[in-house]
Amino acid sequence: MSIQTIFQAGNSKVISIPPQILTDLNISIGDKVEVEKISNDTLTIKKHSATKITKAKRDFQKWLDVFMDENGDALDELAKR
Repeated sequence: MSIQTIFQAGNSKVISIPPQILTDLNISIGDKVEVEKISNDTLTIKKHSATKITKAKRDFQKWLDVFMDENGDALDELAKR
């Protein structure tokens, strides 16, 4: 167990998550998590299942941007034919 302090960041209240817990839950910066109150004094945190899809979309978009930079002129020429 780890004791964490709630702090203010802008208008949000924030709790830091220790690195080992992030590793155990396979969570990293930018991932979405589900936070659920299960009793008056207990919360659960789990990785949101759609995170992998979002990461895949992000990875695909990066690939597509590189592909279009490298091949965009050729594709434009083919489209004109």
